[in-house]
Amino acid sequence: MALVYFGLGTNLGDKEKNLCLAIDKIRERIGRITSQSAFYASEPWGFESTNSFLNAVVCAETSISPLQLMEETQEIEKEIGRNKKSVNGTYSDRVIDIDILLYDDLILSTESLTIPHPLMTERLFVMKPLWEIAPELVIPGTGKTVQSFYDELSL
Repeated sequence: MALVYFGLGTNLGDKEKNLCLAIDKIRERIGRITSQSAFYASEPWGFESTNSFLNAVVCAETSISPLQLMEETQEIEKEIGRNKKSVNGTYSDRVIDIDILLYDDLILSTESLTIPHPLMTERLFVMKPLWEIAPELVIPGTGKTVQSFYDELSL
């Protein structure tokens, strides 16, 4: 079984309900949730919007491969109501976003999936909830802990 960390975000509709629904679907279809952060409000990152975000990080045990996991999370997003993905760094409002942040200590780079998530350490809305549940976790390929990235972003 692999430990997978997911970053969750929403800025449309009933945000708390959207996150809870995503967590329930991860539990049902991906694996047992081993830890879950609190929900954190944040401002949009990488685009302008009047809608603030609600974010969380969850960790789950899974036997699903990384590429199958990506397909499954995209299907969950569609079921919750997301019909448009960000393309080429152009972001927009969304009902739900599920990012695969980490998959055990795997480093993977394909055309469709990069693990660790390439922007996670630059985003306080990811690192704060990840810090809450796994401060001593070392981000593969960096040699640095979640705590050290969180400290840098919190300055």
